[in-house]
Amino acid sequence: MKNNSNPGSNNRTKERYKTILTTYLKEKSETALYRGQQFSRKLIEQQIPPEDLVSQHVQVMQELFPDMSEKLKDSFDFLLEVMVGYGFAYREHQSLKSRQRQLESEIEVAATMQQNLILGDPPTFDGLDIGVISVPAKKMNGDYYNFMNDGANLSVAIADIIGKGIPAAMSMSMIKYAMDSLSQHCIKPNLLLENLNRVVEQNVNPSMFITMFYGVYDPTKHMLFYSSAGHEPGFFYSKKEDKFHDLFAKGLVLGVSKTVSYKEFEKKVEPGDMIILLSDGVTECRTEKGFIERQEIIELIRENMHLPAQQIVDRVFYELEKLQEFELRDDFTLIVLKRV
Repeated sequence: MKNNSNPGSNNRTKERYKTILTTYLKEKSETALYRGQQFSRKLIEQQIPPEDLVSQHVQVMQELFPDMSEKLKDSFDFLLEVMVGYGFAYREHQSLKSRQRQLESEIEVAATMQQNLILGDPPTFDGLDIGVISVPAKKMNGDYYNFMNDGANLSVAIADIIGKGIPAAMSMSMIKYAMDSLSQHCIKPNLLLENLNRVVEQNVNPSMFITMFYGVYDPTKHMLFYSSAGHEPGFFYSKKEDKFHDLFAKGLVLGVSKTVSYKEFEKKVEPGDMIILLSDGVTECRTEKGFIERQEIIELIRENMHLPAQQIVDRVFYELEKLQEFELRDDFTLIVLKRV
């Protein structure tokens, strides 16, 4: 044995193995095999590497069969060298697996914390029926959404971090805390985005960018005031026209330039009208035929728009997930605001 810090223990282990091997060679019974399996488990508990067991086997065989051929001895020497390499590789593999399990455990905790930060039931707001669904493609979510009711108006934000994994999730968490602070002092959408842009430009890696749509609904005027920082255009459904229009607003993505300005847009919201906000994980759903068209999303919404808002987003998500064989390729966030 290589581990010779306790020769007495090594000798006892060797004699125990010799007894088990001799019994098996005589009886070739299931009982002898079972004893060998139990013995191997003890070696694992004692953290004895496999090459040491092979070395022990060679010594025992030489004692039991001193007249064994030179070729057989050479084969044992070869096996021993092979097992030395195997032992090193096996221990490295086990170490990597242990670190991987630890990392996965930490990611699970981080993902749970992140979901607790952003997920929740849609808010209740007089005159609006609200539905929202946000599903990450992987464990960590690079999408962000937020509602805030200040007692007079309802604000809604949806953002997409251009990137994936833990860096995107950390950026999303930063956006949430910045939004919680800024939205209390800055009600105009364009000004909020300008302030948030400076936060992102100073604190987020230059290789990462963030798109965002931010809107404020005024129930006294039934107006939606909104601005966009390069975010995927949503839709506006006009009940009077029975048509869907792109809810488009120009604006540079967050984090590119600290001096950028954003323009504010407005939209009158009549009874039966709908505001549909989404991340690019909705419009970039990929099927066997390629990416789906925005018109296909409109058709799915139209098929279900007689339902409550939450059922609309749930049905649309299910249908798009089914088209992708229930494997999301990007984070998926969809919000519907329906004036009732």
